[in-house]
Amino acid sequence: MKYNQLFLYFSTVTIWGSTWFAITFQLGEVEPIISVIYRMGLASVLLFILCKVRTISLHATRRDHLFYAIQGILSFGLNFWFIYMSEMYITSGIIAVIFSLIVFFNLINSRIFLKRPIEKNTVIGGLVGISGLYFLFYPELSNASSESTALTGFALALTAVVLASLGNIAATRSGLLGHSVWKINAWSTFYGTLALGVIAKVLDIEFSYDYRLEYTASLIYLSVFGTILAFGAYLKLMVLIGPEKASYGALMIPFVAILLSTVFEDYQWTAPAAIGFTLAVIGNYLVMRRPG
Repeated sequence: MKYNQLFLYFSTVTIWGSTWFAITFQLGEVEPIISVIYRMGLASVLLFILCKVRTISLHATRRDHLFYAIQGILSFGLNFWFIYMSEMYITSGIIAVIFSLIVFFNLINSRIFLKRPIEKNTVIGGLVGISGLYFLFYPELSNASSESTALTGFALALTAVVLASLGNIAATRSGLLGHSVWKINAWSTFYGTLALGVIAKVLDIEFSYDYRLEYTASLIYLSVFGTILAFGAYLKLMVLIGPEKASYGALMIPFVAILLSTVFEDYQWTAPAAIGFTLAVIGNYLVMRRPG
């Protein structure tokens, strides 16, 4: 990978690795769908302002808007709603593991919708990375399997993965046509916010706000860093190296979360965890190296 691609890749992984923990501050008094509406609505407003400041044209054809809407509803709307709900049933670390399956969904969807070839090193690297995640999170996965709420959380998280992957394909299509990343995400977050707003209205969900500092701070962080900057870097990366390789960052994100837990939550490393970390690094190398 080139230096700019590496920068985009590790920026995405680092930021998103911290958002799983930040989401926990959004849960409690405010309904998950409302928190996502606040997050995406704020991100959309800031992105439109950014486009105006940088004189990026917001003009798009009806077909372009169709794909912006598909990306927004799937990736920025339903995907995050299901993620937020899943964190009410199982821990964020386990959800990060489940979300890493997006590597394989993107691989399949890229082949179906974008006609991209499936490279053997990507498949092998993905399998190695998944096995590393299994070793790292085996204790948590074992504990979760014994709880009745685990199945609900798993179903919600897996649905989010499928939705996000389909949204990735729509985003890649827009990016490959040369559209600005900022314009794509400005319109997409707008459509995602609009869709969730309609759903909330239909379901008669009350709009409320949590005035704790933790809620507001995490909301701003998730909007600015987790949505605007990380998604901007991720979309650019999908255009440059393809969604199947860009999504491999989902395998590394849980390790960022674990490293943060080591510093701030006194996470205790074990032999299986060390083995898992090593396998994920190897898998990362296999996916990112040029095929021989």
